[in-house]
Amino acid sequence: MAAGSYESFAQALRCSDFILETAEENMSAADISKADIVKAHARGANDTGSPEVQVALITARINELTPHFKQHAKDHHGRRGLLRLVNQRKRLLAYLKDRDADRYVALIQKLGLRK
Repeated sequence: MAAGSYESFAQALRCSDFILETAEENMSAADISKADIVKAHARGANDTGSPEVQVALITARINELTPHFKQHAKDHHGRRGLLRLVNQRKRLLAYLKDRDADRYVALIQKLGLRK
């Protein structure tokens, strides 16, 4: 291995370490709250894809978007995205209700979705 290639490799490693460090420092509030939501609703240590986690993330996003539509009533293109999220959550809840009713009821109560 030539000395020049080693130096460029070492420089690339330093750059990637710097990028990772700055990315961790610059996590947005959405990333932090997303991590908190995943941690609160996860079934296991590395669980990010269970229906409970997905529904909780979608619910948080819906709750974040709802005030926008109170202020911007004519944002129909954005409303389409909101309706898409609502229907995706509806499908996930139906799936969970069919598979495990106890988990469904616990999630509904935890998120406060049904009155």
